[in-house]
Order: sequence, then C-alpha cells, then structure tokens
Amino acid sequence: MGRLTAVAAAASLALAACGESGSDTSGSRTATSAAPAAAKGDGTLTIGTVLPQTGSLAFLGPPQFAGVDQAVKEINEAGGVLGRPVVKVHTDSGDTTTNIASQSVDKLLAQKADAVIGAASSSVSESIIDRVTGAGVVQFSPANTSDKFTTIDDKGLYFRTAPPDKLQGRVLGDLIAADGNDTIGILAVQDSYGSGLADQITKAAEEAGAGVVERVDYDPRAAEFSADVARIKAKNPRAVVLIGFEEGAKVVSELVKQGLTADRVKWYMVDGTMSNTNYLRMPQGTLKGVKGTIPGAEAPDVFRKKLLSVDEELKDFTYAAESYDAAILIALAAAAAEDDAGRSIASKLAEVSRGGEKCRAFRDCADLLAGGRDIDYDGVSGPIEFDDAGDPSVATIGVYQYGDDNRYSGEALEYRTGSIER
Repeated sequence: MGRLTAVAAAASLALAACGESGSDTSGSRTATSAAPAAAKGDGTLTIGTVLPQTGSLAFLGPPQFAGVDQAVKEINEAGGVLGRPVVKVHTDSGDTTTNIASQSVDKLLAQKADAVIGAASSSVSESIIDRVTGAGVVQFSPANTSDKFTTIDDKGLYFRTAPPDKLQGRVLGDLIAADGNDTIGILAVQDSYGSGLADQITKAAEEAGAGVVERVDYDPRAAEFSADVARIKAKNPRAVVLIGFEEGAKVVSELVKQGLTADRVKWYMVDGTMSNTNYLRMPQGTLKGVKGTIPGAEAPDVFRKKLLSVDEELKDFTYAAESYDAAILIALAAAAAEDDAGRSIASKLAEVSRGGEKCRAFRDCADLLAGGRDIDYDGVSGPIEFDDAGDPSVATIGVYQYGDDNRYSGEALEYRTGSIER
C-alpha cells in the first residue's frame, strides 16, 4: 500500500554507505540474481519464523507473529503457492543470552523450511545467519537494522524489509538538533544494533550542529545502571538518547532517580525501546513528551483490524507490516520462480519487488504472475524495492510521542522518507 501523504517537507534523504572496518565498502554483497542454481524444492513452500517469544525483545514478538499469520492466511485463501497451501512453523528466537535461536533453526531445517523470517534482533540474526544461509535457505528479517547486514557474507540469501540504521540514525539525529538540543548524551546497548545506531545518530547530530558530550555503551545484563546514568548526568546534556531493548525500562527508572526526568531533559528513543507495555507500571506522566523513531510507514486501520482478528490482545504494531510483507514477498518469489527452494526464492525476490506492474495484494500479484507479467509488489510497510544487498532502497521512519499514560500514540507526529544510496 502507498505511503502516508503526511511526509515532512525536508524528509527526502540521500544517504551514503558507511563501510565496516575490514569489510567490503562497495555497499553490495553477492547479487541475488547471481545466486547459483540448486536442486528443486519439494513443491510445498514452508516458511519458518525465528521471532521473539522470550527474552529482551519479547514485547515485539506478537505483532511480528500476527503479521506472518495474516499473510499466510491470505496466501492460502488465494490458492497457496505452486498449487499447495503454504506451511508455517513458528519458533522462538530468545535473545543473545541464550542459544534458543540456534536450536530453533535446527528445528526449522529439520522440517525442510525454505525460508526463515527472523530474527528481530540484529545480534541474534548474526549468530544464526551462517547456519541458515549455509543450508541454502533464505533468511528474511522484518526488523534487523544493523548496517553490518549490507555487506555481510550471506551467499545472496539474506533480505530485510526494515531499513539499515543509517536512515533511522539520520532522522533521529536531525530531529534532536531541530528540537534545539546542542548537547546530547547517549545510552546504548552494547551490541551491533546499539553501537551502530549510536554512531549514525552522532554523525547526523554533529552535521546538524549538535554535539554528543557523553556516550555510554552499557551491558544489558547489568543488575543496575546507576554508574552509566551518572556518567551522562555529569556532562549535563540537554537531550538523552536511549538505545536498547526491554532493559530500557530499568534505565528510564534510573534516569528519573538521578533527576534526569523527561520534563527537565529531553528524552529520545528508538524502535527497540519504544513500547506501549514496558513503562505502564511507572507513574503517569513519566514519559510525557518523549519522542522516538520507528522504521516503517503507517499501518492502515484496515490492516490493524486484520491483525487484531489474529491476536485480539495486540498492543503494539511495530514491525507487523514488515513481517507481513516478508511472507508475501517470499511467496511471490517462489511463485515467480515456479519453485520453493531457497536459492530459487532468493533469485526472484528483487525482481518481484521492483520494475514491473504495481500490485498490492498477494492474490492480485499472483494472478499477474500466472499471466506471464512482471510485477512490482508495494507492501504495507512501503514500496520496498530491494537493492543488490537485499536492503530496501527506499524506506520511511515514523516519529512518535508519548502521552500522560506512558504510551505513544499510533498516530505519528510525522513520517520521513529516505533513499538509501550506496
């Protein structure tokens, strides 16, 4: 579906790639179109998920599972893929403190999964990517944002509907500076997600005239965060950025304890810390006015209603659209390839996402493919249009704000769309 029209006037962002030390800085990996031929699949498209049921990102699991479930429901109602219903198998990703994700991948490979949707955590995805892609299976994340995946060795089998952190970092850094904050403190979880996003926010903020006066990369397993927050407090920043996951609630409590409340210092959050459940036990107004960014265009009301019919207890919709689109794209690629094998799917994912006749529903897209037409699937999360690195070449970031009830509104303050150039 199309993007919301309420996009900021200054939102068109042309972003250069940031190379990792010792990595290919060309901004591409093995092109999907060059993926070597492989044995045919078994005729039944099996989609597995490795998404958080437990661990520090468990609050993000329900919308992602619901997105996949809704997509598979629509695919099968339209006749499935290759004349057979799509099979889905859900598993838990846990987090980086456990080995759950690796065990889940083994389970999915044993059940002949052709594609794996997940993980949500970039660090968890890093821990399983060799196991998944080494088996010739597509790994498709709806939520990984680490810039590392742009150049990672994935054998042409890794894709994502979430944009790299360079876009979210650019939007948040610009926003913080535009709000009049010339000094910034950053509290970032110590992993590839936290460190990478902190780097991008710093770069954008400095280019906009602000400065990071203190940055603390913290251990998410720490029992408490008093020393980390004290380092930030000592530099007296006007704004504090919190980059993390579920443990962010403990960091927020410590900020309050040390007097860095949201009415005195401006707080900013990112997708990993934005939640409508983690802060509900805090006194009302604790997060009032706090702003944060979440990748993705607005999920339309009709889509949210469909998800609530799948899971009536949904409170957040973060990455639901990206999960839905991941499953739809996998199915369309298998239909285009006339084969469900992982490498066959990978060889068609970029093709079905760009350059052909526009379509927005699986049934319509599948009918076009059956008629011998090229398609360009535009999803709920945006137009997607994969580049040769398996990244969406254009993406949208929403800016949200918390109210008195410690929840952020589903209505974004604004949406900023950017082109992710290599």
